Amino acid sequence: MIRVCVVIPAYNEAVTIGSVIAQVKQLGIDVILVDDGSVDETARIGEDLDALVLRNELNQGKGMSLGRGIKYALERDFDFIITMDGDGQHHPDNIPLFLNYAKKSSATLFVGNRMPNPIRMPKIRLLTNKIMSWFISKIVGQKIPDSQCGFRLLKKDLARKLRFTTRRFEVESETLVQAVRLGHKVESVPIRSIYYKEKSRINPFVDTIRFIRFIWQQIIKNSNHGL
Repeated sequence: MIRVCVVIPAYNEAVTIGSVIAQVKQLGIDVILVDDGSVDETARIGEDLDALVLRNELNQGKGMSLGRGIKYALERDFDFIITMDGDGQHHPDNIPLFLNYAKKSSATLFVGNRMPNPIRMPKIRLLTNKIMSWFISKIVGQKIPDSQCGFRLLKKDLARKLRFTTRRFEVESETLVQAVRLGHKVESVPIRSIYYKEKSRINPFVDTIRFIRFIWQQIIKNSNHGL
């Protein structure tokens, strides 16, 4: 029997986290909530809903929180590890679709693809995502239409080999690059996402600078290793 869990890194998501966890639990799937130094009720809500809650005393960033959650999942021998956000933009109804893809494919990383129908995605997010995805696709040598989507499924064979070194939102790109360099296959899964009026935690200027720095580091590595 394949054991599945969902890892959710969350920072001050008390408004939405309860609904996300409840919907995942209705699918009979365990939830590992990594509370990243929240000052609201995020962690308590997770505990009330019987999620496995890990707490960062201080805000460590999405990359560090994902790494901690995935490590915890591996220690408990989960076969499929799904990652998703706690702000309600990733719909749990898409989880069975990820599972269907994963059970039928030899790929070890499955990335959500919102691009066929990016309903209400802010125009600036849509543009930056397309640009970032173009760069990542060039670096890994295959088309990744939605490289910045955090709704993913990792098989444990790949998850055991990943080493998270980025702390913030660059983690989405880092995971893709590592997976391909390790010789693993990546597939995209068409999903729908939900955009509300809430302000994104992505800082367009700061996180773009971080991404450019990450891309430059990868270009240098490519030239040294011939990927």
